[in-house]
Amino acid sequence: MAPPILFLKDIHLTFGATPLLEGADLAVSEGERLCLVGRNGSGKSTLLKVAAGLIEADGGERFVQPGTTIRYLPQEPDLSGYDNVLSYVEAGLAPGDDPYRAQYLLEQLQLSGRENPQKISGGEARRAALARALAPEPDILLLDEPTNHLDLPAIEWLENELRSLRSAMVLISHDRRFLQNLTRKTLWIDRGVTRLLDKGFDKFEDWRDDYLANEHLERHKLDRKIVREEHWVVHGVSGRRKRNMKRLADLGSLRQQRSEQKNVAGDVKISLAESDVSGKLVAKVKGISKSFGDKQVVKPFSTIIARGDRLGIVGPNGAGKTTLLNMLIGKLEPDAGTVKLGANLDILVLDQKRQSLNPEWTLGEALTDGSGDMVSIGETRKHVIAYMKDFLFTPEQVRTPIHALSGGERGRLMLARGLRLPSNLLVLDEPTNDLDLETLDLLQEMVADYPGTVIVVSHDRDFLDRVATSIVASNGDGNWIEYVGGYSDMVAQRGSLPVSGLPAKDKAKPRNLPPAGTAKPAKGKLSYKHKFALENLPKQIEALAAEMTRLNAALARDGLFDKEPEKFQRLAKKLSDTEAEHSKCEEEWLELEMLREELEGG
Repeated sequence: MAPPILFLKDIHLTFGATPLLEGADLAVSEGERLCLVGRNGSGKSTLLKVAAGLIEADGGERFVQPGTTIRYLPQEPDLSGYDNVLSYVEAGLAPGDDPYRAQYLLEQLQLSGRENPQKISGGEARRAALARALAPEPDILLLDEPTNHLDLPAIEWLENELRSLRSAMVLISHDRRFLQNLTRKTLWIDRGVTRLLDKGFDKFEDWRDDYLANEHLERHKLDRKIVREEHWVVHGVSGRRKRNMKRLADLGSLRQQRSEQKNVAGDVKISLAESDVSGKLVAKVKGISKSFGDKQVVKPFSTIIARGDRLGIVGPNGAGKTTLLNMLIGKLEPDAGTVKLGANLDILVLDQKRQSLNPEWTLGEALTDGSGDMVSIGETRKHVIAYMKDFLFTPEQVRTPIHALSGGERGRLMLARGLRLPSNLLVLDEPTNDLDLETLDLLQEMVADYPGTVIVVSHDRDFLDRVATSIVASNGDGNWIEYVGGYSDMVAQRGSLPVSGLPAKDKAKPRNLPPAGTAKPAKGKLSYKHKFALENLPKQIEALAAEMTRLNAALARDGLFDKEPEKFQRLAKKLSDTEAEHSKCEEEWLELEMLREELEGG
């Protein structure tokens, strides 16, 4: 085994009164590819800063082999004091480094180098910092969330670039696929200490689950042993005094051992406020397009979104993902084409850019909207402290200002705020940013169990594979194509890198197939019966919706249930029948639309 060129041993660090690291170790040898994992707030970024020499630990040892070069990528880089981005990147080069590599990396990361550091976005600053870290090709790269603010083509480019380097690497990332593709060892920070798995991230989660299960079993055995010894103390026969005193001392040791054990932090408990069920048809999109000046970001695009669909949208930064998304949910008018939204939609958009968070709010104010100490989740109410615990916040954080929260904590806060509201169409814009892997697991399960429809914009390939039923991908020059399945299915159907912006030979299967049992008329032509139904069903659906509105209003009259219970029951039965008929007509119309789209497309 090669000797380490960087190691940390028995690192202790406390912030305020709370110990963060309590004996953490890290060893990096030449060419090592190691990922650092753990929950938000476990100390991953702090340990990386100790390794980089930016923070001095309260206790422990740090050793760097003389002559070893280290480059560190921070989450929030500081470009102040530089005339332009290129000069910032070149300042990271050492004598003898290739000066042309700085410009090459900036171009690959979609920067010219001429940008003013005072006027660039946070994402551009992160890309500049990434170029600065990579440019010298150091002996050790310490990268904290390198994929943040990168689109899919840039993430795939970065993977290939890192593979080609001889540098040792320590990576922190929430991107599972990125870690699986690059790492050979995994260091887990768990309750202040580190545990090493001599395998890559792809083996980590099963290993972690086995470790925690064995730990739980050992704790259970210890608890049972303490119970037996306590029973002996109360009911045991006093025989030999020396032996009995030893057993009492052993019981004290067992209790001390149990008290020193730290329990695993609880899981995120994502609760959803339920809304009424939407209609079968969520959105019928026909030939929509959008241009800004001379640039056409969406060329004519059509799709049908049905209740229960999980639609992923992927594409390079600037391709028009947000524009397309806003047109799909009726927030932005297309230049041409139509979007027909279904009935009874409650749309919830989770703004992962944190724009709706006032940095001066406290955590409690953000969850209660500044009114009292109760959180309304749909029609139920919960104390703010209990609701905070569901999302892994501590009671002490109730008065913490939002600007003092970490990026991951702000991400969890946005989920907690958004999911209070009832919805049946959930729109997630980059939901995985800054979330730890455990929270991502719970978010994935929530999306899978969500009773409505989901539209998600994401650069996280693993997340898209787990949740999406279809992917709308940019094919370059404003062209958008829908593919059946998740991200990997889309790549297989395209037969090329997914969202490079270059047209690929389209192997996409038609997403909407005729429903089982539907008689298929002659190719390219609907039967007269189907045409008649297609033309008249919308009128029937509209009339049924109006009748549902009238019946709901009648049932809501004060005192009807008490004064005229028979009439109330009669109206309730009629409403139930009307809703069933409405749903049946919508489903029939949607099936016919799918059939027509297939015939016209074929």
